[in-house]
Amino acid sequence: MAEIVQLLASGVRRFQGRPADGPSPAPPGELVEQVRIRAQLGIVGDRYFGRQAHRDASVTVIAQESLPPGADLTHVRRNILTSGIAVDDLVGSVLVLDSGHGPVRLRVNRPAHPCAWMDVTIGPGAWRALRGKGGIRCTPLDDGILRVGPVQVSTAPIPPA
Repeated sequence: MAEIVQLLASGVRRFQGRPADGPSPAPPGELVEQVRIRAQLGIVGDRYFGRQAHRDASVTVIAQESLPPGADLTHVRRNILTSGIAVDDLVGSVLVLDSGHGPVRLRVNRPAHPCAWMDVTIGPGAWRALRGKGGIRCTPLDDGILRVGPVQVSTAPIPPA
């Protein structure tokens, strides 16, 4: 059964500068039980919400199965942690998630490649281990709410522009 394991909406960037210097402290409340998504803008309250440069990557999703035990969204700075969904195989499609408040369509634009920060936040070798399974970068096509817990999942072709 597919589920949303964690949700992260953080107003601050924690991975700045050099990885050797370590991440900035986590603000309280960045892991949440539900998020409000706005079409073409992203997750309300997130650091990339409404930023033009991030419109095609305003929502990021990663599969729990890709992470080593103990790692979570605070380590990889993605927005949605799923279980039971092969998200890395969905580039070029629309991922439809419904956690009980109606479907939210996410256009899957490209992979979310891991970076050197993964070796700092998860552990040595994580950057290399996450190559090809670092998640996906998406544009929301609908307004809606997603929450932690069971989720209905489907995919669709990308709608014409």
